Amino acid sequence: MDTHSAVVFLPNDMARTGLPRPTMLLPVLGSPLLAWLADALRARGVDRFFLVCRSEFLEEAKACFPASAELSCASDQNVADLLHVFLSTAGDEEAETLVITGPMILAEPGLRPTQTSGAAPACLVPRDAFMSVLDEKFSLMDFLAHRGAPCAGNEGMYAVTDPMDLADWQPVLRRASLRRLTAAGVLVWDPENCYVAPSVEVGAGTELLPGTILRGTTVIGRDCKIGPNSLLENASVGDRTTVNASQIYDSAVGSDTAVGPFAYVRPGCCIGDHIKLGDFVEVKNSVIGNGTKVSHLTYIGDSDVGERVNFGCGTVTVNYDRAKKHRTTIADDSFIGCNTNLIAPVTVGRGSYIAAGSTITDDVPDQALGIARARQYNKKDWATRHKIKEK
Repeated sequence: MDTHSAVVFLPNDMARTGLPRPTMLLPVLGSPLLAWLADALRARGVDRFFLVCRSEFLEEAKACFPASAELSCASDQNVADLLHVFLSTAGDEEAETLVITGPMILAEPGLRPTQTSGAAPACLVPRDAFMSVLDEKFSLMDFLAHRGAPCAGNEGMYAVTDPMDLADWQPVLRRASLRRLTAAGVLVWDPENCYVAPSVEVGAGTELLPGTILRGTTVIGRDCKIGPNSLLENASVGDRTTVNASQIYDSAVGSDTAVGPFAYVRPGCCIGDHIKLGDFVEVKNSVIGNGTKVSHLTYIGDSDVGERVNFGCGTVTVNYDRAKKHRTTIADDSFIGCNTNLIAPVTVGRGSYIAAGSTITDDVPDQALGIARARQYNKKDWATRHKIKEK
């Protein structure tokens, strides 16, 4: 594509479709159709976008465009003035501007479904003529109909005239997304059971196992192993990290870390390097320092955990008192015994130990042993004196 600039009109077609949002914002494999289109245009060299959209959908539509692209927007007012500024700041070498006026898909011609809906609502418009019509306040749509050069289907642009068409396009877009990754050195074990959103980035040498779903703005480093049956959404993952049968949302995970199986990382977490989050571990809105081990059956919520901390099985940071959330702080090199409840707000000092089975309500100093449990008492011959007859 010779142009680096595109003007995208997001039409209000809800009355026609009967759906609660425009067709261009309907999800395809978890990402809006507009996100797939913007990513495909970016891959073909378009790095400047002007979006015209109703104000109620503007923020949702803006999130569909790649962060690396220049984006200008207009909603209900001053569209012509803002569009004139956008066109006037294009490079001198750009003689034409791509204009998109409705729902469409950009795909490799060889990947399209057998049934397509005709030519796309897109055209190439001479930039100077485009700016003149804005100055003279002519009907923009009439101008595009007469002066634009249609982009034919053989350029890989296809109209979406019915939201039901999106179901036919799903396997096409899924394969296109996976081809982009495999060309960059990513190994996809089972392409028929792997789903990757258009804005996802994956480093070379990473393996995607069956059942992997990568959504939103997820970024995965090099030489990782993701899956099987893992879901990552708006997640950041370092190099050489494994995520096995687990879910990560809106969080960052470092390098050389193992997550899962069956771990759940909720939004707002920062998980460091060389960490183990084992089976049935849930982490929420917490920071976990390098080298910490959380092997199994543990809940860490609203906590600041230092480096090289060891959590025993069944540890719970008790963060909610039904009125407010409170934070737990655990310093470096601490050891938390099994079946421990840490009642926030509470601080466990550096290098300290918590005895198994404790319920800690007060701060534990550095290098101390915290014990908060009843002393065991054995009643001799109790069973002999209290014979219980079995029914």
